[in-house]
Amino acid sequence: MTDQVVAIRFNNVTYHYNETKVILTEANFSVRANAKITIMGQNGAGKSTLFKLITGQLQPQGGNIHIQPGASIALAAQVVPRDCLDITVQDFFTRAFPDKVYDLSRRIEKIFKVVNLDIPLDRLVKQLSGGQQARLLLAQALIQEPDILLLDEPTNNLDSAGIDHLTGFLLGYEKTVIVISHDAGFLNTFTDGVLNLDVFTHTVQQYVGNYFDVVEEIAAQIEREKHKNAQLQKNIQDRKDKVNFFSHKGGKMRKLASKLRDQIEESEENIVDVRQEDKTIRPFIIQAQNIGNPVIKLTSILDKPVDIILRQKDILHIIGPNGIGKTTALKRLAQTPPAGLRVGYYEQDFSGLDFSSTAMKTLRASQLENSGGDETVYRAAAHFMLTGDLLQNNIGSLSEGQKGLLCYARFMVQQPGLLILDEPTNHINFRHLPIIAEALNKFAGAIILVCHDQEFLNQINVTERLDLETLLK
Repeated sequence: MTDQVVAIRFNNVTYHYNETKVILTEANFSVRANAKITIMGQNGAGKSTLFKLITGQLQPQGGNIHIQPGASIALAAQVVPRDCLDITVQDFFTRAFPDKVYDLSRRIEKIFKVVNLDIPLDRLVKQLSGGQQARLLLAQALIQEPDILLLDEPTNNLDSAGIDHLTGFLLGYEKTVIVISHDAGFLNTFTDGVLNLDVFTHTVQQYVGNYFDVVEEIAAQIEREKHKNAQLQKNIQDRKDKVNFFSHKGGKMRKLASKLRDQIEESEENIVDVRQEDKTIRPFIIQAQNIGNPVIKLTSILDKPVDIILRQKDILHIIGPNGIGKTTALKRLAQTPPAGLRVGYYEQDFSGLDFSSTAMKTLRASQLENSGGDETVYRAAAHFMLTGDLLQNNIGSLSEGQKGLLCYARFMVQQPGLLILDEPTNHINFRHLPIIAEALNKFAGAIILVCHDQEFLNQINVTERLDLETLLK
């Protein structure tokens, strides 16, 4: 294949789930073979839907999608499908191939070295840590040796070593790679182009360059469009004032007024639709339960003795490599809180959410009695761009990012004394993270946190750290 070969082309593609949930309207773009492309877009803009259109899982209502003839496609999804959690690792790889592969164990062993994973093949997928599941998803895609590799949030749950390993692999991968990620530093390392899904116009803009360059280019484009429109609006208003003056005169003055009206109409046609920047969530406050001090005393973690006392506004950061047991530790703490302590729990896989229930019912169930009813629920949801229509949808139909924002809205109505946060930046648009960090720093209760996002951690007022690797030696 040469650089001129087009791997993917969208021609006037339109796709919508229903009349109110439009994803694409006559979208046009192309991806050359061997390119490394990033997909940008707001939570819920349809980035994962775009992948489903490329793989053929979804079909467009208009236009057509051209895939390079003979090109194979593999997708590393952002989460393990729920129907795969109770199967073994071996069976998970078996599902990647339509026909029986006789040397599958050898292939798995080889691909495990690529993704830096070492787990028994008879282990159930649900027994793996979040980081191990992230590597497993990547390995299942890579073992197919695809011509087009689609990665949906591949750095979620990966520790820094895992991200470095993945980055190195992608830099050396000599085929087409398209990545959805909110990790700006990771993207900038290998991206040579960006597809930006505009959630307002439902179109796709294509840019060339690394990630940071494209972000700056978009910001500059917005400023140019605003400046152009401001000049046009000023000229339009000046001419309207003159029209109002000359139209009451006679003869040549009336003709001049008519000419000015034509100029006004032409200027109004030249006004451009200014690209709207991704919206960010509104600043919010998580009211804390009035529990007093200390909030919680920890005497053991993973059956190892500890002596940790967390008071109001304390933040404990639990660290350790993927697979060491961080998620297990948080789950045990969340399941056995001290009597009377309300716990807000952010699970990295959102398994605590009922996917068959609506977002509205989930917030209602979390709400304290006599705390304002549905008005309080709608007000909390509005902080996180969860509209009335979205609240009526089943949680399973929400994007992963919207599920994450729903968890923060739930904290607002729940008013916990203790927050337990397992990778709370997963799936969240990076533009929202400074606002979330500010809310956590202002939280008057205590927080226990597992997080690999160093940029986010730099914004958090961590008061204590616990290294599980050291504890478990």
